[in-house]
Order: sequence, then structure tokens, then C-alpha cells
Amino acid sequence: MPEADVFDGALDITDRITTASNGTFLAQLGDVDVVYKPISGERPLWDFPSGNLANREVAAYLVSEAFGWNVVPRTWLRDGPFGEGMVQLWQEADPEQEAVDLVALDAVPEVGWRHVFEGRDEDDHPVALIHEDSVALRRMAVFDIVVNNADRKGYHILAMPDGHRHGVDHGLTFHVEHKLRTVLWGWLGDDLEPDEVAGVERVREGLAGDLGARLAELISPVELLALGRRCDRLLANPRFPAPRGQMPAMPWPLF
Repeated sequence: MPEADVFDGALDITDRITTASNGTFLAQLGDVDVVYKPISGERPLWDFPSGNLANREVAAYLVSEAFGWNVVPRTWLRDGPFGEGMVQLWQEADPEQEAVDLVALDAVPEVGWRHVFEGRDEDDHPVALIHEDSVALRRMAVFDIVVNNADRKGYHILAMPDGHRHGVDHGLTFHVEHKLRTVLWGWLGDDLEPDEVAGVERVREGLAGDLGARLAELISPVELLALGRRCDRLLANPRFPAPRGQMPAMPWPLF
């Protein structure tokens, strides 16, 4: 982790990430690589308020910190060349690892992976969506339930060289309505582990103190109340929930 004064230095853009739907840039703070998403580059959405996706990304980081699982890389708000936006520490993922994958139906591993669903590819071959059966990914799935993540695509999961998994792109979170869309459905119906329940308890307790105060500056009062209710529901019934409602259960595209 860089020293705090690095965060206040000049933000120098080095490249644009063209695969992102909103304005997203690779930049440097001193010798630290970061991702910069200016609010001015956010595209309006029909179901989320305009101009505050950056706030939601920072709010997701704060909840991640309350969980204590390091799901979301260090994220904060600051000014930049295109105005105020979200800045996040860049994570260099391992290109040889995949936490989520589409494989031929007859190639699904028997151990260490969870089978999500089956379908057919563009050539009409049967395929399966699978993801790792790992502690890091389970924790990410619990995190997504609590923050109501509407956009957990496969490429929003970074497989790090040390085996850790980071989640990124959390602008579509904290909606009052149920909007959980994720590729991480492999534990559907399974009970939460004791450490996962404890993580939800830490978030719920934090909402009554400093975490709640900091989130109140980033999301609306009704969204903050909804966050608490999601924690309460998960603690009352500590298992991975099934999809519900009329919204799609998975994001599109999957990756």
C-alpha cells in the first residue's frame, strides 16, 4: 500500500481502457498505477441515478473493508484531469488463471469447480459456465449479496498470482430493489460458513457506527436502509439465496 500523500499527488493519465462502457482510464499517482473513472464519463442508466456510480464504487470498497476480506482494491474519490471521479489501485492479474470460465460440457472438472448452467455457444456446441469453488470466491459472492451487485461479470473477477481474487467494477450496487446479477451462482442453497456469517455481522454492526456515517455521504438514506435489511435477511437465513424477481439472474454479456 502506498503512503497516503501519494493519493494527493498529480494524477497523470497514461491510457484509456476502451473495453469499459463508461470513461475509464489507466493513470499514475507518482509511481503507483491506478484506474480513474471520472463522473463526467458516466453514461446515464435507466435504473440507477446519474452521476453517482463513482460514489457506489467507493461505498463498495468501504463495505469490503468492513467484511475484512479485501474483496475490493483500495478505492477513493478525488479530482483528476476530467473532474472528480473514482480512483482505484490497479491490480495486475495473472493471465494464466481464470476464476470463471466457459468450457465444453464434457470438460467440466470434477473437483474444485462449481457448475452454474449449461447452454450452447455460437457454433451450437454444448458448453457450461463454471467457477472456482474457493474461499475467496465464496466471500466475493457473499459480498455481492450484501451490496446487491447488479453486474458481477466474469471479467470483473481478477485472479491474482497469489491465489487471491479481487472484485472490480462496482458502480451498479446498493439499489433499493433486488438486482443481484452474477455469474457466481454455484453455491445456491448452501449454508454460509461461520466466518462468512461473522463477516455479515461485522458489516451490520458497522452500519450503526463509522461505516454507516461514511456510507451516508455516498448513497441515499433509503439505499442505506436497504443495505441493513439485506444483512438482516442473510443473518436470519444464512445461506446463498436463489434468484428471484423479474430481472435476469446473470449479467450480459457474461464476460
